[in-house]
This record gives sequence, C-alpha cells and structure tokens, in this order.
Amino acid sequence: MTGGVRSLGAIGWLLLFFGLAMLGNAGWMLLDPGHWYTDLPAAVPDTGPYNAHFVRDIGCAFLTVGVALTWGAFAPRTRAPLTAVAALFLVAHALLHVYDTASGLLPSSHWELDFAGVYLPAIVISAVAWILWRREHA
Repeated sequence: MTGGVRSLGAIGWLLLFFGLAMLGNAGWMLLDPGHWYTDLPAAVPDTGPYNAHFVRDIGCAFLTVGVALTWGAFAPRTRAPLTAVAALFLVAHALLHVYDTASGLLPSSHWELDFAGVYLPAIVISAVAWILWRREHA
C-alpha cells in the first residue's frame, strides 16, 4: 500500500466506495439481521420468510466482497484478482435476482427495487474487473 488515499486513482476510489458500501451492508446484516430484513428498502420479505442465520450467512459473503474491494482500493498490485473475486459473487447474486424476477418468484417491481443494490454493483465491479484484467494482459 503506497501513497494512501491521495494516490487511489479513479478505480481505487470506485473500489473504495463499493467496498465500504458492501461492508456497511454486511455489518447491518451481521449485527441486526431482523432490522435489515424488514427495513432494507428492497422488499427483502418478498424473497421468503425471515431466517436470521441465512441473513448472517449472506452478510458474511458481503463482508468478504467488501474486504476484497477495500483491500484492492489500497493495493493496486492485487486489484485485478480481488476485484474479479468480488465480481464473481456480485454477478452470481445479480443473476439469481434476474432469474427470480423473470420467472415470477419475485414481483416485477424488483427490476427497479434491485437495480441500485444488486444490478448496478455487479455491472460496475464486473466492468472494473474487466478493465483491470485487460490492463494486466495488454
């Protein structure tokens, strides 16, 4: 880690932003899963009955992604693999939401509800992973 926050660059700042957002979500899921389940403005109860253990399990996944993205923000040498691993989870998660909404398991309102918190992070982090991969293999 060289130069700290001042030397992050555009990609580093993007990774830091999404990493901190993922860490915040993870913290909420792990520390207060019931509140997260009922109060996240994404209609989580549409996905099925509340299960504190399951919410915390997924909180661990978001914790992992948040750590990877935040770490990558400050460690340019490891950005590509850390971002690729984060993108893998985020894209798999988004595809699950696409399937559930397209098949009618979730109401069609989830196309809009899930955009900012599910689809946008998957798109942005995948794009960053692709850019980083291309830079490494140019």
